[in-house]
Amino acid sequence: MLQEEIVNFLKGVPPFQFLDDAGLGSVAGSLSLEYYPKDRVILRQNGPASDALRIIRKGGVRISLESGSGEQVAIDYRGEGETFGLVSLMGRDKQKTTIVAVDDTICYLLDKEKVFELIDTNPAFTEYFLQSHFTKYMDKTCREMRNKSLFYGSSDHILFTAQIGEIATSKVITASDRATIQEAARIMSGQKISSLVIIDAQGLPAGIVTDRDLRDKVVSRGRDVQEPVRGIMSLPLIRVDARDYCFEAVLKMLKYNIHHVLVIKDGALRGVITNHDLMMLQGRSPLSFAKDIESQHSIEGLVPVSKKINNIIGFLLKEGARASNITKIITELNDRLVRKVLEIGEKKFGRAPVPYCWITFGSEGRKEQTFRTDQDNAIIYGNVESAAVENEVKRYFADFAAFARESLLQCGFPPCPADYMASNPRWRQSLEVWKKYFSGWISTPMPEAVLNSLIFFDFRPLYGDFSLAEELRDSLTSMLEGQKVFLGYLANMITKNTPPIGFLKSFVVEKSGEHKDELNLKIKGIAPLVDIVRLFALERGVKETATLERIGALKDKHTIVKEYADELEHAFEFVALLRIHHQFGQVETGREVDNFINPNKLSNLEKKTIKDAFHLISRIQDYIIERYKMLIW
Repeated sequence: MLQEEIVNFLKGVPPFQFLDDAGLGSVAGSLSLEYYPKDRVILRQNGPASDALRIIRKGGVRISLESGSGEQVAIDYRGEGETFGLVSLMGRDKQKTTIVAVDDTICYLLDKEKVFELIDTNPAFTEYFLQSHFTKYMDKTCREMRNKSLFYGSSDHILFTAQIGEIATSKVITASDRATIQEAARIMSGQKISSLVIIDAQGLPAGIVTDRDLRDKVVSRGRDVQEPVRGIMSLPLIRVDARDYCFEAVLKMLKYNIHHVLVIKDGALRGVITNHDLMMLQGRSPLSFAKDIESQHSIEGLVPVSKKINNIIGFLLKEGARASNITKIITELNDRLVRKVLEIGEKKFGRAPVPYCWITFGSEGRKEQTFRTDQDNAIIYGNVESAAVENEVKRYFADFAAFARESLLQCGFPPCPADYMASNPRWRQSLEVWKKYFSGWISTPMPEAVLNSLIFFDFRPLYGDFSLAEELRDSLTSMLEGQKVFLGYLANMITKNTPPIGFLKSFVVEKSGEHKDELNLKIKGIAPLVDIVRLFALERGVKETATLERIGALKDKHTIVKEYADELEHAFEFVALLRIHHQFGQVETGREVDNFINPNKLSNLEKKTIKDAFHLISRIQDYIIERYKMLIW
């Protein structure tokens, strides 16, 4: 019975399907069976050659190749009915790739003598491997290595694969912090450079002077050029490691609104990288979009620029960016656009009568935006001493928030359907009122209060006096200490959103309507992961708002995150990237963007990966239910 079962299996596996019954029987009688647990290295690059052809009966493997920088590059995945190990078996030399089980995997092993016999006696068997197996292997390998190289005249993938040390200017021009402004300017002019690193008496970088500093701090103000240059140098110094990817330099330039970043290697100054370097490298760098935003002084000027931001998503996808890289850059650009709108608003209405902070929440608060999402914002302002000033404050922020709402709408940010916006008077309040909101939601966790918590507790300051938001965050952290009942209600709400997997591991999809046979990636994939990690962050007083940053902060603070951190990160990255690809495809074809996908249109590997993500969500939800069931269930 066992041999008959193996023969029936081989009849569906090329090239064994080309053999006659006698040949199949002979192969079946020669096979042995091996089991590899998930993550087991089956064959290792530069290790001993394979001693058998392995046929995957159940599970799957990842085939990777080590690049010149030592990074493992996945070049193929193989699943049930596919084979591996033939290349090194035929070469009888060192193993050329690393092959790892991506799941618990069972393989049939056909020893090399039997493989050579089949190749010698069966032309169809030989032709299949020569034309299919080797061609597939070599094509994928060459294509991946070409995309990883900097020397093929293409910028594809460079932002996320080129290390900063390969791009940065290696010759660093410095001057002493005791030098005068004039001396520093002469060095910059003579060396034809746009920045000069200032070093202290110990020879360590103390600051940086750029051509912008000379314009804005010296020439425009008529400053004495005999003053020490340390009086105009910029601080703090923003640094990157030479081993970081160029993406990190781009992100820091966007975040800190700077054009020069120091490059450090092994603790010592090794170079400078400029926005010009990156823009020349990339052509359509995110930095060029940031520059376009900063150059605008009216809402009318911002509108056409804002419409281009979504274009960068396609550029980043082409670069091979991870979902988290895409959302970080898009968030920085959107933040910059919103701040520019608020700056224009302040010029229109004058200075606010009290200090205030513009905050965002939802995906914007978590820095997880992709295509333009709803406006989710609010205002925290300083406490007011008198009723007269209170009326002035309310009038000012009513006009200011209405202007921001309409301006952001023009720039492509639709209003929040639930009206969670600063234009709603409920969501523009003093710091003390916000504290009372949060305290009330925690002490009386009714459904609306818990829902508000899920939304607002992801808040992040974007513009104005950040100390107001920081004080509110500190207060929230204190309020949550020991509040297991509130956290139990929060746990109850988030575990009701179960992943769309049935008893037989099939997808649970919409049964009718516009999205029949589809599932919602945002509601059923992204949201449960965000909710789980938020709950754990609130339990441990973690102040980060981004999901991946929360996971990183929780690794040493939360038992379940410590155990599942890598799986949570991979699941979040995969589902988010799948959603971005889906939405970009809709944008490219002129369709309205949504979150619904048909799982039957995914590849087998994508199906398996998303099922793994759903099962992970289910396991952790079970843990949460068990942990909190004694409180409110």
